[in-house]
Amino acid sequence: MARRDRVRGFRYSRWDGTQVGFDLDADALLSEMSDDLLYHGDLNAALRRMLQQGFRDRNGDRLMGLREMIERLRQRRRDELERRNLGGAYDDIAERLEEIVEKERAGIDRRVNEAHQTDDRRRQEIVDDLASERRMELDLLPPDLAGRVQELQHYDFMDDDARREFETLMDELRQQLLQSYFNQLSEGMNNVSPEQLVRMKDMLAELNHMLEQRERGEEPDFKGFMERYGDFFPGNPQTLDELLEQMARSMAQMQSLLNSMTPEQRAQLQGLAQALLEDLDLRWQVDELARNLQDAFPNLPWNQRMQFSGDDPLQFAQMSGLLETLGDLDQLENLLRSATQPGQLAEVDVDQARDLLGDDAARSLERLAELARMLEEAGLIEQREGRYELTPKGVRAIGQRALSDLFRKLMKDRAGRHEAERSGVGNERAFDHKPYEFGDPFHLNVEQTIRNAIYRGGTGTPVRLSQADFEVERTEVLTQSATVLMLDVSLSMPMRDNFLAAKKVAMALHALITSQFPRDYFGLVSFGRVAREVKPELLPEMSWDFEWGTNMQHALLLARRQLARESGTKQIIMVTDGEPTAHIEHGEAVFQYPPSPVTIEETLKEVARCTRDGIRINTFMLDESYYLRSFVERMMRMNRGRAFFTTPDTLGDYVLVDFLEQRRAQRRAS
Repeated sequence: MARRDRVRGFRYSRWDGTQVGFDLDADALLSEMSDDLLYHGDLNAALRRMLQQGFRDRNGDRLMGLREMIERLRQRRRDELERRNLGGAYDDIAERLEEIVEKERAGIDRRVNEAHQTDDRRRQEIVDDLASERRMELDLLPPDLAGRVQELQHYDFMDDDARREFETLMDELRQQLLQSYFNQLSEGMNNVSPEQLVRMKDMLAELNHMLEQRERGEEPDFKGFMERYGDFFPGNPQTLDELLEQMARSMAQMQSLLNSMTPEQRAQLQGLAQALLEDLDLRWQVDELARNLQDAFPNLPWNQRMQFSGDDPLQFAQMSGLLETLGDLDQLENLLRSATQPGQLAEVDVDQARDLLGDDAARSLERLAELARMLEEAGLIEQREGRYELTPKGVRAIGQRALSDLFRKLMKDRAGRHEAERSGVGNERAFDHKPYEFGDPFHLNVEQTIRNAIYRGGTGTPVRLSQADFEVERTEVLTQSATVLMLDVSLSMPMRDNFLAAKKVAMALHALITSQFPRDYFGLVSFGRVAREVKPELLPEMSWDFEWGTNMQHALLLARRQLARESGTKQIIMVTDGEPTAHIEHGEAVFQYPPSPVTIEETLKEVARCTRDGIRINTFMLDESYYLRSFVERMMRMNRGRAFFTTPDTLGDYVLVDFLEQRRAQRRAS
């Protein structure tokens, strides 16, 4: 019963597009980045740009890119600085000290009154003398904050409440000062008892010693150090370098704050630090650590100034919180700026990012960190020698998407399918059968033939066959075609915004041939100043040449050599936006613009060789210049191929429709 109840707890309904879910999947991610990948030919760069720019998932929700997050972090930093003013940094301390002094004066008066209410004259004299001495000490307190703190530390209070308040203030100031220097020690400094401060001094001494050991090439005992003092470091650093970097960033932030103060403000803080730390020998350890860390991490902002410009006075008690916030902002910005792969975002503290940037950014970071993992698990990409590369499945997926996009566009105007008559003389089984008719190839389907005889004559042996029982296999018309795509990758292609469209057509044509006509041959030749054979599986990574030159002669030579190894109908599909301006001479590329007569003639010689070998050349022009049109007309007269003037928007329509029509014509002719 319990199990049946649990099953009834699940409800299923038909997907109607309104339900929310499955907002990211590997196919959608690859589709999102495919145009970028095809244009630049670099999977890792496409992943980086996706991280930087963000994108929308299938629900239409936008994932924030790292570039926007970094700008938000910088704006948050500007807001913090533009709101604050350092002018009142010590006003709150001065006010509390003044209150303590006034309480001490009132306590002195009370003690004197209490003594005079007794008949003990000796007590009255002692209290009067002591009160006179204490009042003089209070009157002679230095005007500067650090001096007042230092003097009061040696002052013998007569009022117990004033003494307790001063000790409490000193403990708070020590904690705030140390947290300002080391915001990474916030948990370890929750308790500022004398014993804990002594531990901190010992910890800093060991840390300075380890830095000296490392400088001498020795191996410090980091593990033992963390066993003794790990409670000071809530970030749980795993290495000495990680720990030192955390502390160096904190101290650099504090130094930036000092740099931003006026000389008077800076002197007050330094004097206050001296007064608070000198008795515990902490000051020397702090200064020594600052020097060591500045030598170890010279690139941190030790000399940077913060541009405080607001009206809200920054109190001393707020310094550690502000420095911690600014440190977190800088640390997150550095991490995001250095992230080149999605997996590196796993190091981000998502809760901290949520506090600094909000829920949308935290959600985006979680999704962005999963990009590469999702693509890897789907088998679309894989890591080789520290770089991501497309798998064969990934190449097919991009090609199928390009093909689907083009067919979807074609279906708006015309049928995009390419059916042919299925039955006829051939040797390729169609996995279907039919009653035998005179003239059919006698590819007997034994199973169905015997079954027909049993249906007709009943069970028993022997089974006797008649002509009416024979069933034969249907066969498909088998034609074979060999196609080489010649793709112009000269510099003019990206400059005229033709490259991406041409490459998507190449991907689509490759996907069409390998999926619908798997026995056909598909080759690829790219040509700029020189031509190169390109393996179809490397097509997504192909980019343009950063040189001038359109070497059709070399490309036709390579395409003709590829087709010489194939049988069946042979054709070259050439996509270009310019006339031939280069040719190979004595093994070197010769370039000239406008085209030299030699280049034209050498190219036409290759056209003639292709024609003699029975290779049809169909040209798709992405430019209507006089030179290109004139050359293509000469080439058509020699080769009897076809030429089309297209645009990037219509190139795919022309190429695919022409290919399918020719393929259909071949089947009808077979």
